[in-house]
Amino acid sequence: MSDERASAFERVQLITARALARLPAWLQLRLSGQPPVVVDGQTLDPHVQLLLAIHRRRTPYGLSQPTPAAARARFRRDMLAAAGTKTPVGAVRDFDIPRADAAPLRVRHYAPPTTDGHARPLLVYLHGGGFVIGDLDTHDEACRLVSLHADTHVLSVEYRLAPEHPFPAALDDAHAALAWAQENAAALGADAARVALGGDSAGGNLAAVAARLATRAGSPPAAQLLIYPATDAQTERPSHQLFGAGFFLTRADCDTFFAHYTEATGVGRDDPRVSPLCADDLAGLPPALVVTAGFDVLRDEGEEYATRLRAAGVTVQVLRFPALAHGFINLLGISPAARRATVEIARAWRTLVEAVGARAA
Repeated sequence: MSDERASAFERVQLITARALARLPAWLQLRLSGQPPVVVDGQTLDPHVQLLLAIHRRRTPYGLSQPTPAAARARFRRDMLAAAGTKTPVGAVRDFDIPRADAAPLRVRHYAPPTTDGHARPLLVYLHGGGFVIGDLDTHDEACRLVSLHADTHVLSVEYRLAPEHPFPAALDDAHAALAWAQENAAALGADAARVALGGDSAGGNLAAVAARLATRAGSPPAAQLLIYPATDAQTERPSHQLFGAGFFLTRADCDTFFAHYTEATGVGRDDPRVSPLCADDLAGLPPALVVTAGFDVLRDEGEEYATRLRAAGVTVQVLRFPALAHGFINLLGISPAARRATVEIARAWRTLVEAVGARAA
């Protein structure tokens, strides 16, 4: 399909998905071809159920198939269509940050619209996509909403992707971006004392690992935002059985993504740099907001990581959105429930980071 035809098709998809969101729930369910999906005491949002049905009819492929290049192109096309109209923020700028041992790292800086002269926090953000897919554009709207509703600067990072750049390339990039942000926050107009680290899915994994490593090295981020993070690549949990097929992220996708990320280097999946739940000691880590989705293969490992953090004395808040599935922050232009949830995340994040600032003052 040509770029022009693809763009026209995406616009039709977006208009259709928005129109479907306005239908009554009973009609959305009827169009999905299924009764309400109820699992583990949770009921899937009817519009998300319909979007899943449409997704299954459109493509036979999982997120990781049939090849990394094809998966990236399809994910980018679908996510741009689902993002909708861009939320305005104070300013947006792309630039490169230098690195001594590798090519420059592409980042996108979102400045909040507030202009009262007070420096706002800075969130270094690592996008999801199984270490294999995703980029600055696929997560642009999510970063905009967080910047606006959390009243924070966001520095989104285009880290290197597997399998071309396997472990530890993405982790090295996450660490480099955090170190650069800590040193240059003031130049961005941000508060150098409140440079935080976050991400979703694989990006949540990278954020959790990089936060622990930076803390051990004496340069901790101010806080962690972990949105449905992948925290354990080896241990099976109930959510893997309950939601491992039929939703946006499958167990097969997870296995393929981790294979692309780790197998070429021989690092074990029990390595805490791959599975942060395998770390012996989580004490002393910065406060965390851990977000999970009810219908998500990664739900239980994300919540177990929060439990481990809390047991280690870390301040933790957990937000579970029981009616949503993995990847909901990429549906902001077509799913009202996903948009409401993302705004709620941003506001909870603002409260957490403001509390961190109050304790430091």
